[in-house]
Amino acid sequence: MFVGTQQRITLNNTHYYVDMVFYNKILRAYVLIELKTTKLTPEAAGQFNMYLNYYAAEVNDEHDNPPIGIILCTDKDSIAAEYALGGLSNNIFALRYVSYIPNKEQLIAQVEAVLNEWHNSEKE
Repeated sequence: MFVGTQQRITLNNTHYYVDMVFYNKILRAYVLIELKTTKLTPEAAGQFNMYLNYYAAEVNDEHDNPPIGIILCTDKDSIAAEYALGGLSNNIFALRYVSYIPNKEQLIAQVEAVLNEWHNSEKE
């Protein structure tokens, strides 16, 4: 369910804005999406973690699960992303986005590559 864009969070008279907020009724969890037109930075990950903590403490109802965060960025350094996002108690996923719609074959190839990488990492 779409909740809104530019959802304001105010902490100590400072306003922050979450780019997009959804509510997944099946998961019973808010899904926060942050759009970055630059490479993923540790600062962006930290700020986004703050948003998730705010939603968990101030917005969630008692029956809601912890919020999920998705950062869509133009580029990410996998090693920097791993260290920036590692060890956080919140679910934050960083993904690179493209400014075109890939064709069916490209989508299938990308999904298969991610699945292969995931399966290989489980074996290690």
